[in-house]
Amino acid sequence: MTAKEWLTRIRYRLAGYIQVRLTWYFLLILLPLVGLSLFAIFRSQAVLEEQTGQRTQAALHAMADSLDLALQNIVQLSSLVAFHTEINSNLQGVGREPEKRAYVQFAQVMNEITDISAVNLMVDQISIIHMPSRTVISTKGGGIRLPEGAEKQGWYRSLMESDEGMIFYTPQEGDAYLASDSVYLIRTMDPYNRTVINPNLLLLSLKKSTLIEVARKLLPSGQANLYLYGKGGHLITGTGIGTGTQELNLQREEKTIRRSPDTGEDLVSIRVTSAFTGWSMVLEQPLKELRRETDIIKRFAYGIIALSLILAVWISWIVYRGISSPLRKLAYGMKQLRTGNFNIQLADKRVDELGYVIESFNRMAENQRSLIRDHYEKELLLSKVELKFLQSQINPHFLYNTLDSIYWTAKNYEADEISEMVLNLSKFFRLSLSKGREAVSISETIEHLQYYIKVQQLRFLDHFTVRYAVSEESKPYQVLKLLLQPLVENAILHGLEKRSRGGELVIFTMVEGNRLVLGVRDNGIGMNADRLAYIRTELDRASRESSGVPADERKGKDLFGLRNVAARLAVFYGEEAELVFESEEGVGTTSLIYLPLEKCLASDLTRPLPATAG
Repeated sequence: MTAKEWLTRIRYRLAGYIQVRLTWYFLLILLPLVGLSLFAIFRSQAVLEEQTGQRTQAALHAMADSLDLALQNIVQLSSLVAFHTEINSNLQGVGREPEKRAYVQFAQVMNEITDISAVNLMVDQISIIHMPSRTVISTKGGGIRLPEGAEKQGWYRSLMESDEGMIFYTPQEGDAYLASDSVYLIRTMDPYNRTVINPNLLLLSLKKSTLIEVARKLLPSGQANLYLYGKGGHLITGTGIGTGTQELNLQREEKTIRRSPDTGEDLVSIRVTSAFTGWSMVLEQPLKELRRETDIIKRFAYGIIALSLILAVWISWIVYRGISSPLRKLAYGMKQLRTGNFNIQLADKRVDELGYVIESFNRMAENQRSLIRDHYEKELLLSKVELKFLQSQINPHFLYNTLDSIYWTAKNYEADEISEMVLNLSKFFRLSLSKGREAVSISETIEHLQYYIKVQQLRFLDHFTVRYAVSEESKPYQVLKLLLQPLVENAILHGLEKRSRGGELVIFTMVEGNRLVLGVRDNGIGMNADRLAYIRTELDRASRESSGVPADERKGKDLFGLRNVAARLAVFYGEEAELVFESEEGVGTTSLIYLPLEKCLASDLTRPLPATAG
């Protein structure tokens, strides 16, 4: 439905229903107040969310600064170990194949890094990898051998590709040597010594839980979660790992709202990025927590709005009930009077002005009913009497006696053709009257046509032949009198008369499905396309505009018989009946009548209609 149609429907509703219009007027009064209230609620909600976001972002910056400071201390601690002279000299004194003295030197390195690790409680473990002998010296694991293929792992490649010689690394899949619950600071030992081809490595491990526990106390609520992401956007750790995203969209804004895949609720996500490490700290908090206070106000406002709307509808209903409902009753009564229901009486117990109007309407309806009963019914009875009187003036016996006299006179003078013509004409008129019956059987219809056609054959000196194709199953059905006679007359006068010789007239009937088919076909001169189109148009108009008035009184001076047939079909058989007219110039013309079978079972068609030949 288009916008224009919607507007038209709304305009019709407002114009046609007083209750709708009253309700709309009350709502128009409330709409500015409702709009102002909603604006104030949503504006306060936006301000509160903005202020909360700013406070949360400031707290995150403080957390990030604190984490940066702790990581800077770790970096300084790694520098202290990496540049430690005694540690480097002990490591350089050991070759690819350690001797007995090498174990003493490794022990000294172990003591040094153990003492250093005690200085910083965030460091979980310090490990030094002696690359020539592939020996790992660890504060917790002692001395072990570096597994084969370590140089192919991600942490080793990342370190070798780093320009700074130092990386923060979170173990990935395939890093079998590194613990997955830790974050590592990895760097080369004695980085300024350019003579070393395969430098020794220093690994400082920090527990992920230690990193996140520092910030857990600063969370605004138990529903909030904090996540730490690496420089590349991968998740390092968080307080709600199960609900956090594994990858961080680095192009995302600092403050966003996302849908939790686990709970389906909206989460406010605020992100800050560390300038020192490039790590991102993300705080996620349910949006409903930020809106808890404003939601309470919003519910109160919605309740007030809903109550106002209910009151508006209720008041409009009271006004409608008191004033407009009686008017609606009167409108209904007027419609009933217009449709001819003069027995309508409106029930109402009001004693005010509207009650007086309804009572006056009831009296008017009763007076109208009395007027129709006393006046119009008398007029109708008088019209029927006059019609019967006019019909009684036509004495069919006079017509029969006259034709019989002509017949015997022709017999006396041995005028056989005249006597035969008069005899057939007498039989034709006798069956036409049919003792007042309007419907006759197919058999009687064919018999009736035979008398008429014999008269025409005598007139045209056997100019054409006749063939009847009447199916047995169609004979018992009843049709209107003189339904085929105009079609036969048109076929003879306008088709076969102008043919020099060899003319044939075919009259046929059949049953097709639930329809009775009556047809007249001739092999006369036919007609051109323009004439055929004109006839079809006129027949269609006669069917649609039939109103009981003879067709020749409504339209033109031609096609009287065909108009009459089309009008009678429309009146007596309705839209299911059909008159089909086909013709081809030089070939002939076919007229078909389709009638519904259920209306051809009884001969109770009582409404007469004149049948005039064209």
